[in-house]
Amino acid sequence: MAQTVHRMPAITLNTDGHPHPRENTLVVLTGVLGLISLVTAFFYNLHILSSWTGLIGIGTGAAGMWLSVTTAERFAVVISFGASALGFYLAMSHGGLFGGV
Repeated sequence: MAQTVHRMPAITLNTDGHPHPRENTLVVLTGVLGLISLVTAFFYNLHILSSWTGLIGIGTGAAGMWLSVTTAERFAVVISFGASALGFYLAMSHGGLFGGV
């Protein structure tokens, strides 16, 4: 039989078939930091946590964008990078990195 079975593709960041442990670690780290920053930014008293996680997430997101190899990695990093930046900016409006105001 010359027919092939079409299966749903696996959800992976390594769409080129090669492992990328450093890039995938940056994607996951940026995603976790972006999620923490964005969620805690909506609570006024957690602005210090949100601003620091957002700032570190911006740094890891920039490194992840610079080192990313596949389109799937870039897609996940851009979403996480945006969440980190939005959480950071909201936290800065609530008091900033060191608890001013």
